[in-house]
Amino acid sequence: MCGIVGVISKAPVNQLIYDALLLLQHRGQDAAGIVTAGPDERGTKFFMHKARGMVRDVFRTRNMRGLLGTVGLGQVRYPTAGNAYSEEEAQPFYVNAPFGLVLVHNGNLTNAAALREELSAIDRRHLNTESDTEVLLNVLAHELEMAARDLPLTPSVIFRAVGAVHRRIKGSYAVVCLIAGQGLLAFRDPYGIRPLCLGESDLPDGKEIMVASESVALEGTGHRFLRDVAPGEAVFIDLEGRVHAQQCAANAQLYPCVFEFVYLARPDSVIDGISVYQARLNMGETLAQRLISTMPPSEIDVVIPIPESSRPSAMQLAQKIGKPYREGFVKNRYVGRTFIMPGQGMRKKSVRQKLNAMAAEFAGRNVLLVDDSIVRGTTSKEIVQMAREAGARKVYLASAAPPVRYPNVYGIDMPTKDELIAHNRSVEEIRQYIGADALIYQDVAAMKKAVGSLNPALAGFEASCFDGVYVTGDISAAQVAAMAAQRSLQLEGDDDARGRLALQSATEA
Repeated sequence: MCGIVGVISKAPVNQLIYDALLLLQHRGQDAAGIVTAGPDERGTKFFMHKARGMVRDVFRTRNMRGLLGTVGLGQVRYPTAGNAYSEEEAQPFYVNAPFGLVLVHNGNLTNAAALREELSAIDRRHLNTESDTEVLLNVLAHELEMAARDLPLTPSVIFRAVGAVHRRIKGSYAVVCLIAGQGLLAFRDPYGIRPLCLGESDLPDGKEIMVASESVALEGTGHRFLRDVAPGEAVFIDLEGRVHAQQCAANAQLYPCVFEFVYLARPDSVIDGISVYQARLNMGETLAQRLISTMPPSEIDVVIPIPESSRPSAMQLAQKIGKPYREGFVKNRYVGRTFIMPGQGMRKKSVRQKLNAMAAEFAGRNVLLVDDSIVRGTTSKEIVQMAREAGARKVYLASAAPPVRYPNVYGIDMPTKDELIAHNRSVEEIRQYIGADALIYQDVAAMKKAVGSLNPALAGFEASCFDGVYVTGDISAAQVAAMAAQRSLQLEGDDDARGRLALQSATEA
């Protein structure tokens, strides 16, 4: 779940990409990178800066001055494959042939291991990192080279290459790629698992075209939202700002990741025709129905959200059951999203840094806490304890999402069963672990109906972490086990690596 953006303009784009990445910071806080092209008229020279950290930490004034040109792309990273602690695996990635390609990617390739072997043994390409993004880039480079051999690089040639990429790679991927001297290429996997949208703005000498993970990045930078990139579709914007588009995948169907609507996306985004905010309101309504069938609402004195993704659901639930809605936790906005922090130790440590309970809203009351989801249970357990310490008589917990019982292999940090509190546990066992007096979960079918009703054109949802159904159809138990093993290796020494204070050197100040 990274955030990506690309832009073709007639004006310098460094500040524009920086601003867009700030708007996408919620999608990744581990690393950030920007590449621009120019300043020659053919846009053949790339300028890159990337590093670990948040956007405001990675890009200083001197870095921005070096990012010249009117074409560019950027990414904020949330590591789900490769090495979470390697600065070399921060995106964008670059290869010099053919043409010169720079690429950013949101998602996770499920056949990356097999592709690595193919790239080495057949395509004769060398990979230098464990990142699946580097795999994707080299597959695209090879297919572009094959498609463009002895031919000028036209949009039809590019689309033919993207079609070959679709046939070779599996998993989830939204991609933005700069082709030196040619333009900007964006495409999305045949199931549309990871989001990607297209927008434009008017400049005195022409159109400025932007692609981004979420519509909020377009609107927040003064662009008109045009449409979502369709699953399997490729969009090529040449250096003159002309947009070419073509469906490049056979049997493309729209199965967006439902966790985008549960937690990942900003509430003011619209993804695949669905307002994220309205989706969360709908989930709150169905959760209220579930709660009423489970326990009498009369036992609840007040409804309190666990900031921030749960607020719309909590508000709608409170209205539905006729109980007051109150803000009981104050959030420290200078602590990042705990879910996307690698490592249990880091997440647990950050909960009390992030939230503080207001005793006035808890003292002597039966409190219903509403969360967007319960993944590992660590945060929920800590928050329930905080509510009790603040004086709550009873603490009930409701999750706007169903139990997360299965690993996610498409770019969300849930790759191992052992990390999931709901895997092979009953709701009662989870309740006992968390320490709540009652635990109410959303129903899977109700969640899909609540969100899917906002766009009947959807084929369905990628909801594997809830229902165990992997829509790409290529996921075996052995693959899940291999990903779990890789994850375990990544997490070795996690607390030590993440617990140290990272200070800027004198040269970086």
